[in-house]
Amino acid sequence: MKIQLLVLGVISALLLNSCGETVTYGKVDKTPYSTKECIKELSFGAELKGPPIDKIVVYKKKRKMYTYSQGKLMHEFCISLGKNADKGNKVKAGDYRTPEGSYKIIRKKCDNRLYRSLMISYPNAEDKVRAAKKGVSAGGYITIHGQPKWNADGHGDDYTLSRDWTEGCMAVPNKAMDVLWSAVRNGVKIDIHA
Repeated sequence: MKIQLLVLGVISALLLNSCGETVTYGKVDKTPYSTKECIKELSFGAELKGPPIDKIVVYKKKRKMYTYSQGKLMHEFCISLGKNADKGNKVKAGDYRTPEGSYKIIRKKCDNRLYRSLMISYPNAEDKVRAAKKGVSAGGYITIHGQPKWNADGHGDDYTLSRDWTEGCMAVPNKAMDVLWSAVRNGVKIDIHA
């Protein structure tokens, strides 16, 4: 029964994913990065390449992220969201929802579980007021990040991008994370819509 469910899940992932990549199973995890190298890169200042991205827009229902440079659309990325993203805006810590609103990128971060991260300025003042009215903590530590280490080479992108699995963050393929990492500076605006 478990094998049948797994097969159905894989078929569903292939049918639902609109990013056009193929799942390849059985590959050895050849992680193309290390946390030490990432930290070393940040300590020397991550080199920015290509046209700088000055705005990021996310549409949760579409599961899409768009980047802009001087008003011109530069990229469109498929994304995964928090496990409960379809239940609305983030309300409190631990609700597994992805926030909605206007934020900024506040720093680049290396993570030993995930491929690179861009931390956003959640919670903003509005988020804090909403949480306080409910008597809860708004939470925090929301990022745009790459894939978990088991998917370092992208062999499981079809699977991960066909479902929401984060704790509230926005996950992109590692190749997309490389683009963001090299073109986004601190202070870049990110608007997250329902």
